[in-house]
Amino acid sequence: MSIALILLAAGKGTRMESDRPKVLHPLAQAPLLWHALRAGQTLDPAACVVVAGHGAEEVSAATLEFAPEAQVVIQSEQLGTAHAVAQARDALKDFGGDALVLYGDTPFISDTTLQTMIAARATHDVVVLGFEAADPGRYGRLVTQGDDLLEIVEYKDATEAQRAISLCNSGVLIAASDTLFALVDAVGNDNASGEYYLTDVVALARARGLSAGVVRCDEAETLGINSRAELRAAEGVFQTRARAALLDDGVLMTAPETVHLAWDTVIGRDAEVEPYVVFGPGVTVETGARIRAFSHLEGCHVSRGAVVGPYARLRPGAELAEDVHVGNFVEVKNAYLAEGVKANHLTYLGDADVGERTNIGAGTVTCNYDGVFKHRTTIGRDAFIGSDTMLVAPVSVGDGAMTGSGSVITEDVPAGALGLGRTRQVTKPGFATRLRDALRAKKANIGKE
Repeated sequence: MSIALILLAAGKGTRMESDRPKVLHPLAQAPLLWHALRAGQTLDPAACVVVAGHGAEEVSAATLEFAPEAQVVIQSEQLGTAHAVAQARDALKDFGGDALVLYGDTPFISDTTLQTMIAARATHDVVVLGFEAADPGRYGRLVTQGDDLLEIVEYKDATEAQRAISLCNSGVLIAASDTLFALVDAVGNDNASGEYYLTDVVALARARGLSAGVVRCDEAETLGINSRAELRAAEGVFQTRARAALLDDGVLMTAPETVHLAWDTVIGRDAEVEPYVVFGPGVTVETGARIRAFSHLEGCHVSRGAVVGPYARLRPGAELAEDVHVGNFVEVKNAYLAEGVKANHLTYLGDADVGERTNIGAGTVTCNYDGVFKHRTTIGRDAFIGSDTMLVAPVSVGDGAMTGSGSVITEDVPAGALGLGRTRQVTKPGFATRLRDALRAKKANIGKE
């Protein structure tokens, strides 16, 4: 049976105390919305509908970036979860499979749990995801009889006996799409909030002779994000899991609790990550590479045997081949450093191609921006770039060429040539002593005149 995802992402998230829609707050440097979609996308859905409301334009833009195949529909008035699901009807009018309802602020539901829900559809018309809560609090309660789910009762509408139930509702459910929309149409708003609750579909289904069941998962999977404190806690959960997974895969981290990972960080076995390294999105580190302390990487690729840092920054488009060394206070952006390149100190390499075994001296800068356009610098194999060289792009330095320290290179340097671009030094014997004596005398006379 084919699957369609309906992701509810219309809420404002008042408790976040933010102008940003709740589902766009970042977790592991991707919006909550994306984390919620990821598990569903492992099911290879035939369709995906995101229901936006508050900040719909921003939510639509984020959806296009992270899930371009999804369709965004608008819930112009937030009248409850059943009303939100109903907004997906037109987008799925030609769809004949099952519809799975997910939530943009619930990032940790696993693909294994969702597969279990799909399997449970073989015996139930409606399947709800529940969890045993350590502290049920104000969660909706799942009222069961044996393996059957009788109804879902919101906390504010529950009796004392129902509030004593510890099996709680996650909100996630699956049913045939036509069944789901038929049930949603029948939902009323005769409740304490005057909203149309998706939870009412269970009792409505049973009243129509349909069956309902529960799949249970660990409470941690259902963690919902409603405040900054909960977002911080979720970040901690993600980082702990991601670090543990890397350690299990053979990555050496001497202080893993200090390493911050993005949602898509890939690090090969026997790679080493020193303390206080931050990985932004889009980073791959190959087997045997070493990322030294206090470095920041995003949108880059580090090959086998390369060493980065300490205190290095790799920006998007940085590509380091095998055995490249990028040292302290070196920044690389949109640049390819070929095998064996060394740039060990205080250097900026932006919009550049650097050939094999070339040495980049301290203080080198590829001057790539003229205020309007970016320009590229090309440096050949086995070149030697002297310290404090300014390479004013577009410019090239040939194979085996050199530049003199302190040079400003504005013209191409042919292979094997030495490029010098500095004024001739002038030395004036005794001038420093005379100047210093004169200045000291002037300082001594201040206030005496």
